Amino acid sequence: MVLSGRFVALAAVGVLFALLSAVALYVWIAVVAVALLADLAAAARVADLRVERSASAPVRLHERAESELTITNAGRRTARLAVRDAWVPSAGALRAASTLRVPPGERRRRTTTLVPTRRGERRNVLVALRSWGPLGLAARQRQLDVPGAVKVLPAFGSRRFLPEKLSRLRQIDGAVLVRQRGQGSEFDSLRTYVIGDDVRSIDWRATARSRDLVVRTWRPERDRHIVLAVDTGRASAARVGDEPRLDAALDACLLLGAVASRAGDRVALVAADVEVRARLGLTGGRDVLPRLVGALTPLEPELLETDPQLLCTQVLRQVSKRSLVVLFGALDTAADTGLLPAARTLVTRHELVVASASDPTLGELAARRDTSADVYVAAAVEVGASRRAQVIAQLSALGAHVVDAPADVLASRVTDVYLDLKAAGRL
Repeated sequence: MVLSGRFVALAAVGVLFALLSAVALYVWIAVVAVALLADLAAAARVADLRVERSASAPVRLHERAESELTITNAGRRTARLAVRDAWVPSAGALRAASTLRVPPGERRRRTTTLVPTRRGERRNVLVALRSWGPLGLAARQRQLDVPGAVKVLPAFGSRRFLPEKLSRLRQIDGAVLVRQRGQGSEFDSLRTYVIGDDVRSIDWRATARSRDLVVRTWRPERDRHIVLAVDTGRASAARVGDEPRLDAALDACLLLGAVASRAGDRVALVAADVEVRARLGLTGGRDVLPRLVGALTPLEPELLETDPQLLCTQVLRQVSKRSLVVLFGALDTAADTGLLPAARTLVTRHELVVASASDPTLGELAARRDTSADVYVAAAVEVGASRRAQVIAQLSALGAHVVDAPADVLASRVTDVYLDLKAAGRL
């Protein structure tokens, strides 16, 4: 049973009767008690209420979702309800509590608006129902377990770069007229020579059978393999801007996967720290993006030190022929975690790209000299930047391509490296 503020106010009026006489006080207490019991008896029984929840559609991070409850009154009394649909804080429920009136034999719907602040599956905690009496003095209360969840997909903020990358891909494929014709290493077709063509492309045998000069045209390689290797260990939990470093890596995976699928290449995924957290076999065509989203959505940073050799071994198991391997990790801790030996192993068999999201606030910290504490912080930042530069130099010396960029443009820079390699015929 729950008492309302109205009942407390009525009980407080008894103080005035106490000033008159004890008999008046006792009479008032009896009246309030009778009214309370009558109001509680007139309230609809919570046991007569049936609560069901409709399934919620998947939603991208920071976008609005809705969860709908259907409350059916199977009793004989009108239910005057206060409904609270409680969710975990990261689900971002905007209106957890509301009032509802359900006549006998009827049903009402109640919608909770959610704006999730974390990826993955966000679940509700419970549904609390209070059935008030007609006087509003007391209510019957019960907490019900009505399971509900909303699947929160990665935000994919880098999709704003997609038109630009696809336009460049069409240029590489030679699908649009540009000054520099599409490059590649796979033979496409023969055509008549025009001024500006590379004379090395002339096919002399075909020319001998024709009245005009004939040149070969080439197209970028298709059906190449791309492996996305994601470090989900302790370093991926570091905040870069407003989000973990892992989220920047997932965003880059989605943009690269979308472009690669349009280019006719196949994409695989491995996410690991001390154990494999997600794995996706080689996938091509329209299935790439949906399957990537499904594999990446539940990933969360683990507060464990990553084993780079495990990640390397899993990559080598995924593909046998030479492929493009994009390793998303942290350059800050690479010298201490064994990333360099793993990169040395990968670069001997595959084309390797190492990508890491840099923190833009470090530059601001390095520039402060106002207090002695600022000087110490700036010195620590400079030491970290020096170690990061050494790691980048060592990776470059091994033959790896290093992308060190802020989180908001990391996806674009990684995709540019893929397109550069494709245009140069190195995949």
